[in-house]
Amino acid sequence: MAEALYFILHGAVQPKYIYMSSDDSYPHSKNNHHRPENWINRIGHIIKGDPADKEDLAEIITDAGEREIIDEDTEDMLKGVFEISELRVRDIMIPRSQMVTISAEYSIDRAASEIIKSGHSRYPVIHEDKDHIEGILLAKDLLKFVVNQDKNAKLTDIIRPAVVVPESKHVDRLLKEFQQCRYHMAIVVDEYGGVSGLVTIEDILELIVGEIEDEYDNDDDEQDEIVQVNDNTYHIASLTSIENFNRKFNTSYTDDEYDTIGGMVMHAIGHLPVKGETVHIDNFEFKILSTVRHSTSLLQLTIHPEEEI
Repeated sequence: MAEALYFILHGAVQPKYIYMSSDDSYPHSKNNHHRPENWINRIGHIIKGDPADKEDLAEIITDAGEREIIDEDTEDMLKGVFEISELRVRDIMIPRSQMVTISAEYSIDRAASEIIKSGHSRYPVIHEDKDHIEGILLAKDLLKFVVNQDKNAKLTDIIRPAVVVPESKHVDRLLKEFQQCRYHMAIVVDEYGGVSGLVTIEDILELIVGEIEDEYDNDDDEQDEIVQVNDNTYHIASLTSIENFNRKFNTSYTDDEYDTIGGMVMHAIGHLPVKGETVHIDNFEFKILSTVRHSTSLLQLTIHPEEEI
């Protein structure tokens, strides 16, 4: 937790406030508590006071919010640090089935087409299957070969080494490694060495500062919310609206109590969701594939014939 908190105070947040304070339009004052970066110094001073335990520190941060030493967004961000200190990589990773990969056998042109279609900036490059990761392809590394129309280049000559981490690794420690080693993606393996997913620095930062959208994100795109795996199995983003779910599966669930399918599933479970947990609603079986901040993130839906339920 200490590593993540240091990252937020000194790496991700402080420069922004220092930049803001250097704006000549900001009304300077001799009284330090008017300076926009002052809350960082105060929190830093509080932390140096060596709180008795994590609960004590959480109370200090809550008290700082109530006294308006820090604003609500900052309070939420600092509390996000506490949450990631309790998480393992398995809790936040993108599961194997959702990994977008590129074959090592692809030509430069075909790899470029895949990148344009999916819109990511980094891709695991595989040989045969997802258990055989050759390395990581950065879209920017491919760009010069596309521009130069280099037909003889091979992806294996362009890719960078893949970083591999175990499912059990603490998320806050991985964040520190991301920062120190300057890489942004890691391949996640299970206890047997098989690839179980991947994790990016963006996945971790979103737990702290909220969702980070880029130019490729599209709020109106419903296609990626529900992905069909086979005839009766689907992967569903928990934030899929009840309305979209009803439209897709010809159901008539109400959105009076909850707006999303994840909310409906959590209500049916009746407690904080756990990865791997299942619940039946009518002839639908929902399995929790991943969780974020004590909420469902990705669900697996299996549709059973009604007579089986």
